[in-house]
Amino acid sequence: MKPSSFSGLPNQKTVFVALFILGIVFQSCTEKPKEAEQAGTKFDLAAAKTEIEEINKTFMASFAKGDSVGVASLYSTDGKLMFPEAPSFVGRAAIQTAVSAVIKSGVTRLNFETKEVFGNEDLLAEEGEVTVYVKDAAVAVDKYIVLWKKEDGKWMMFRDMSSPNAPAK
Repeated sequence: MKPSSFSGLPNQKTVFVALFILGIVFQSCTEKPKEAEQAGTKFDLAAAKTEIEEINKTFMASFAKGDSVGVASLYSTDGKLMFPEAPSFVGRAAIQTAVSAVIKSGVTRLNFETKEVFGNEDLLAEEGEVTVYVKDAAVAVDKYIVLWKKEDGKWMMFRDMSSPNAPAK
């Protein structure tokens, strides 16, 4: 006969099964997922920053040659260019038109300086400064944020926004 004070406690078999299940749950929480082990690659933010700086060099060279098509090709298909006090330019065709207008306005060169890059393998944010030139004279230094995403395995500009450091005259 069982003492009445122990009548509400589980039997030894139930306790063993519960401990066994807890052990499995604990083990699965402490192990690395097999997919992560197999992938074996860790996202390299420094390498991504280097890739972005190389794309920026292509952008600057294309712009200096007056190649608005080349510049627009660096944006994702759903890219958006956002200048201060202007509507957004959405898609490569609209971005090409906007870049062409900037070139026709007399801007001859842009110099990008990446300050920081944040993010992961899906989306990056670049913070930097751009110096705007007309002929050889620097006419403005602006700050910018560009969001980058992968499209067909390449980093592409997804959102591009700048603002002047100096008040409008």
